[in-house]
Formats: sequence, C-alpha cells, structure tokens
Amino acid sequence: MHADEELASIPVPRSLAKRRAYARNRLDTGFQMWLATGSDGHGAHLIPVAYAWDGSTLYTATFAKSRTAVNIKAHPQARVALGDTGDVVMIDTSASLVDVPDIDADIAEHYAKVSTDPRTYPEGMFVYLRLHPMRIQVWNGLHEFVGRTVMRDGRWLDNPVD
Repeated sequence: MHADEELASIPVPRSLAKRRAYARNRLDTGFQMWLATGSDGHGAHLIPVAYAWDGSTLYTATFAKSRTAVNIKAHPQARVALGDTGDVVMIDTSASLVDVPDIDADIAEHYAKVSTDPRTYPEGMFVYLRLHPMRIQVWNGLHEFVGRTVMRDGRWLDNPVD
C-alpha cells in the first residue's frame, strides 16, 4: 500500500457538533449501559444496567445493599459507557442515591418501561441512582481520539478541548 492509499483509508473524524449530536441521540434512544463504580480496597465494580434519561440526568436502580450502592455512598461518582469498544459514549458522572418513594413519578414510569420496577418491591429493597454527567467523550476509533470530549464540567462544548 502506498502512503496516499494508506492516508485515504483512514476515516475522517466527525466534528464536535456531530459527536455531540450522536451522544445526545444515544442517550435519548438507548436504555442499556455499563456502570462502573469504585471503592477503597475493593477496586472497580462494573455492572450492566438499564437506564432512563430525562435530557440532563441518567437514572438507574439497583439493590439498596449492593456493592454499587455502597460504592456510591462512599465515592459519589461513577463512569458509564454506552455502545461497544469500537463506538463508545463514555460518561463521567457525579452520583447520588434516591430512595424509591422519593423518585420523580415520570422518571419511575420511564425506568419501569425498560427494566424491573423498583416500586413493586418491598420498600428499602431497591434504590435509584441519579447520575449527573460531568464529562462526556465520544469516539469510534483511534482516528477520533483527538477531539473526543463533547461535555466538560457538566456543559456541552462548542469548541474542542482535546
């Protein structure tokens, strides 16, 4: 392969605006994610979960005594991944727990359409997690590693930062 052919075979990276729109679309139309939390002495903990998105915040639920809930109490942050390793939306979040009776009814209804409804179980068995995006990155290959950050400090970006 000649140098010109090699360069021609490298995909052109999407613009920041296209990546930002892609992230929003994935959040709006998806309902499954990988959720990673961490704790002192136990390392990272990764689980597949369903989610509900309200346009600014992700919500999911887990057992109240789960390692995920314990980790969030100790370290109120999490990392979320949507997609696969070749086409990913990676989201760093601040995180908090919400007792089932305290969740917004619209969020609970939305979540119940994509997963088990925590409201139908004994009180205290489940807890919702509120995950507020602080940084979002989008890429679908090494050619998009530069310019992958589409949100920083909880704000969608208009100009590249990396």
